[in-house]
Amino acid sequence: MKNLMCLCFVLLSIIVAVSGDACEGDRQDMIRECGQYQKWPTEPKLDPSNACCAVWQKADIPCLCAGVTKEKEKTWCMDKVAYVANFCKKPFSHGYTCGSHTFLSLEQ
Repeated sequence: MKNLMCLCFVLLSIIVAVSGDACEGDRQDMIRECGQYQKWPTEPKLDPSNACCAVWQKADIPCLCAGVTKEKEKTWCMDKVAYVANFCKKPFSHGYTCGSHTFLSLEQ
């Protein structure tokens, strides 16, 4: 019984670690490939690279948005984030909240 409980604990630990790693991987990919297109100041808005759009297409956006804090919003310009999302054809739906920012359907 003790061995079974240890096995369950190990499996649970692996599941938690893997699920956390997936979002962290997306976060690091987003910083590496899209960071230059999403930082302050608001202007100019630059068209993102193909590599950045590839990251946007595969990223777990709800997971990434759950980690957006007021402090991170001092680095990341949410208007530019919306622009990149729209350009990469994976826009935020109207009313979607990411961090403290709520996106409107016409944001670019």
